Amino acid sequence: AVKDRNANITIETFDSLSTPILNATDVMYVTRIQKERFESMDAYRRVKDCFVINNEVLTHCKSDMIIMHPLPRVNEIAVEVDSDERAKYFQQMKYGMYVRMALLALVTGVY
Repeated sequence: AVKDRNANITIETFDSLSTPILNATDVMYVTRIQKERFESMDAYRRVKDCFVINNEVLTHCKSDMIIMHPLPRVNEIAVEVDSDERAKYFQQMKYGMYVRMALLALVTGVY
C-alpha cells in the first residue's frame, strides 16, 4: 500500500479480484494485460484472462464505484459492462480528447 500523507489517501494493488476487495473498491482502473511485455506466449496465455470485468464481477462491487480504462480494450472488460452506469471509460476518453485538443490549440497558437 502507498499512503499519500498530504492527501490522506491510500493506494493498494492486489493480484486477485476477491469479493472483499471488490466490495471495498471505490475506483477500478483496468488496463489490458500487455502481451508484448511477456517473455513467452505461454506466460501471457496463463494470465491474460485472470482479470476480466463482466456483469457477474460487478455484482460484488459498490453501486457508486467507477470503472476506468485508457482504451482500447482487448478482452479485460466485457462489452456487457458498457451499459453499466459505473463504466466511465467512454466519458474518460471524451474528456481526454478535449484536453488534447486544448493543448494542441495552445501549442499551435490557435487559442
